[in-house]
Amino acid sequence: MTFLSGSAIAGMMLTALAMVLTPGPNMIYLVSRSIGQGRAAGLISLAGTGVGFVVYMLMANLGLAVVFVAVPWLFIGFKAAGVAYLAYLAWQALRPGGRGAFDVHEVTADSPARLFRMGLITNLLNPKAAIMYLTLIPQFVDPARGHTTAQGLALGGLQIVVSLIVNAAIVLAAGTIAGFLARRPAWASAQRRITGTLLGAVALLLAREVPARAHI
Repeated sequence: MTFLSGSAIAGMMLTALAMVLTPGPNMIYLVSRSIGQGRAAGLISLAGTGVGFVVYMLMANLGLAVVFVAVPWLFIGFKAAGVAYLAYLAWQALRPGGRGAFDVHEVTADSPARLFRMGLITNLLNPKAAIMYLTLIPQFVDPARGHTTAQGLALGGLQIVVSLIVNAAIVLAAGTIAGFLARRPAWASAQRRITGTLLGAVALLLAREVPARAHI
């Protein structure tokens, strides 16, 4: 991937890691399924969320690249929205009483087909996924290197790989982690603080790039 800089790869992976570790619809659903119906159910649901990421990646890269070049203020606005959303997620994690990743509710058992479908739908309706592809990934695309669509697809691919690996690990360990944190509130609080701090740091770094316009 010579059309991607090392800083873009590192920045994308850090952002993807911070996003996937932040409690949201995907994580809550996957953890709930894993704890309530077993690891296999969690992994089937994860496959559905993975397809959702691919759908978002293709839509964002094939449909929005030309629009961002033609309407510079829209590109800048999307980037600003992404930074604002990252800051919001950081606050949600850091504020007193913030929600933990493993604060889940009981769920009823579903068939594999429904698990996959619900994982897909949950991700397609997930604002974090939309923000990731429509506002955050474009900030790591360097027009000077050319192949902007290929850059977007490669960066999206990195995000998907990071998300699937981390979520798979969470699904496999969900029951153990949930029990551990339930017995140790201080550890749950530390998890929220670390995640919130990572998101806040990424938001500050990306805020500097908001004024930059897209170019052909």
